[in-house]
Amino acid sequence: MGAREAIIWGKIQTYGRLIKFSHTIFALPFALGAVLLANRQHSVTPRTLLIILIAMASARSAAMGFNRFADYRYDRLNPRTAGRPNITGMVDNGSVLAFVLISAAVFILCAAFLGRTCLILSFPVLGVLFFYSFTKRFTSMSHLFLGFAIGLAPAGAWVAVAGYLDSRILLLSLALMTYIAGFDILYACQDIEFDRGQRLFSIPACMGVRSALRVSIALHAVTFICLLSVHFAFGLGNIYLFFLAVISALLIAEHRLVRPDCLENINIAFFHVNSAISILLFLGILAGTYNL
Repeated sequence: MGAREAIIWGKIQTYGRLIKFSHTIFALPFALGAVLLANRQHSVTPRTLLIILIAMASARSAAMGFNRFADYRYDRLNPRTAGRPNITGMVDNGSVLAFVLISAAVFILCAAFLGRTCLILSFPVLGVLFFYSFTKRFTSMSHLFLGFAIGLAPAGAWVAVAGYLDSRILLLSLALMTYIAGFDILYACQDIEFDRGQRLFSIPACMGVRSALRVSIALHAVTFICLLSVHFAFGLGNIYLFFLAVISALLIAEHRLVRPDCLENINIAFFHVNSAISILLFLGILAGTYNL
């Protein structure tokens, strides 16, 4: 690798860390699961699949970049976030804003390629994604709003394939919404004292860790119910139920890892367990859809 290639690769890695690109694994399998379900009635071409993948990545990049830009003054004060590239100076705020605008433009362009309906919807979708960054300033329901914003992915993927919204896919969107909100509450337990000191709203900061964990458990119970409902709504096979059983076991394990007196395992629960859950869901939908 030459010097120029090394510089380019270094910048890619820096922006990847800035937006935590690896965390795309949480929502992407849900969106791809929606594509599989839609493909049963509407054939998905490789071109459409590629555009959906680019749209997903660009929308998330725009949202995460905007979050880093909007939360700069808080992130530089929080020890947990002080090492982010835009805080350390590896990326300046002007570059972050340019990154957001380019990512948003790519998302809108992808939406245009997917049809007029997707193009029209791309603007309010970006509005929802950007607005999330401000919710923690005035409501502890910010976790649910984050879940709602990310939960648009399966519904959006369905519309991209079919050209219309089927109410059944909303079960998968609701599952993703409560799944994301539930583990975002767990993650927010790390910042409880910081949030209180900065007068930021979160369920852990407002209710305390013990009550917050109960809310997270309740949300993940709804996730399970929604995923079970997906089985009946789309007529998935018993193999899907097997994968769902494994997912439920992992959700239980996640809540055993994080306890009021033991928050050290949050990162394990947040990334490793949730990554496995998302991948298993996609595999379950794949197997159930095609009777593998």
